[in-house]
Amino acid sequence: MSQVQENSNPQPFGLIVIGDEILSGKRIDKHMPKVIELLAARGLPLAWAEYVGDDPQRITEALRRAFASGDVVFSTGGIGATPDDHTRQCAAAALGVPLALHPQAEVLIRERMQDTAREQGVAYEADRPDNIHRLNMGVFPEGAEIIRNPYNKIPGFSVNKVHFVPGFPVMAWPMIESVLDGLYSHLFAAPRISEKSIIVFGGMEATLTPLMVDIETRYPGIKVFSLPSVDHPQYGRHIELGVKGHPDRIEAAYTSLLDGLHGFDAKLGPELVR
Repeated sequence: MSQVQENSNPQPFGLIVIGDEILSGKRIDKHMPKVIELLAARGLPLAWAEYVGDDPQRITEALRRAFASGDVVFSTGGIGATPDDHTRQCAAAALGVPLALHPQAEVLIRERMQDTAREQGVAYEADRPDNIHRLNMGVFPEGAEIIRNPYNKIPGFSVNKVHFVPGFPVMAWPMIESVLDGLYSHLFAAPRISEKSIIVFGGMEATLTPLMVDIETRYPGIKVFSLPSVDHPQYGRHIELGVKGHPDRIEAAYTSLLDGLHGFDAKLGPELVR
């Protein structure tokens, strides 16, 4: 599981990225940075992210955890109709419900097939075997709702707070935005998380840990973070030490952090604000 900053928002958001191509290195995941960006633009953090290959058992286990979590979860990839697409089936298994062709999805998929036939200058044959097979992309867990796809009309689907979109960014990202804006706009007023940190040369995390614990104890809701680096192109070996939390609360904690650093034999570098 990928490590992402903790989320103090009462409604956590999570991300599941599915596909062997990510774990094998054939494709570089672009979904997590984009989802972080989309959430941050709305004042929301990403609480966690998980990568899963095309293994049905692992996908089912990951989705079972997602459904049970109560978190808002976006799942990308594996909702097509090829042999390596297992997400729809695994979602149904995780929920313990059957799969069924969603009537709205069928309409949209047939519209897409008609559009494609028109673009190619051929007749649309509804009962042609390959067209019948394409309807599998609209076979979702019973009770699912569709997520409209502005790119090519082939929908994704939602069950409770778990939302399934394709692996293609050009489709997935607008669909995720539409879900956020359509279902979760009431959460956008949540306080934005700010960070303030300083570069510490010559310090060691073990030495600084008591100070970090003290700051978190004295300032509830504030998180202290330490990011060591041994070969930074600008700062070389150093630690980025800082605090994160509500913008109105980090200044006092940061001032106390600086005061505490004066008791250590460490050279301080530039400050960073995010």
